Amino acid sequence: MKNLLFVCTGNTCRSSMAEALFRRMVKSSGADSLADLEVSSAGVSARGGDRASPNAIKAMEELGIDLSRHKTRQLTQDMIDRADLILTMTEGHRDFIRVMDPGARDKTFTLREYTDDDAIRGGDLDIEDPFGGSVEVYRSSAMKIKEALHRLLERLAGGYTQGK
Repeated sequence: MKNLLFVCTGNTCRSSMAEALFRRMVKSSGADSLADLEVSSAGVSARGGDRASPNAIKAMEELGIDLSRHKTRQLTQDMIDRADLILTMTEGHRDFIRVMDPGARDKTFTLREYTDDDAIRGGDLDIEDPFGGSVEVYRSSAMKIKEALHRLLERLAGGYTQGK
């Protein structure tokens, strides 16, 4: 796999946090199989060029990640075409992409659907949108994303995660 794309609504919160967190996790994992992996994010309703949400920046700062330079990107057909795997924050985002491009069906999943068997059994595949919430709400969202990303890293790296 060469290209991983995270998708949410506005690309100001969840997908931008997932991108930043996963980039750091891949870098610290030492997994050779992920050395060339491109990680990016976009939003189905993003206005290109906006900044990340202030509380997303703060939540990431608390984890030692600088999200202050993030610029939002609107999801495009080219991004879908280039992606080997598209992980969305909700079933609605996943379904939107699958309607936009039926050929992307086999590479588009919710993050929790792709990484969490318990979420699949329980039907809880969405990571709630923290937009407009307190920094505590953003922290909670970031922790849910981070948990799923640990499982994603293990899956993509074949079980090898040195820096977990």
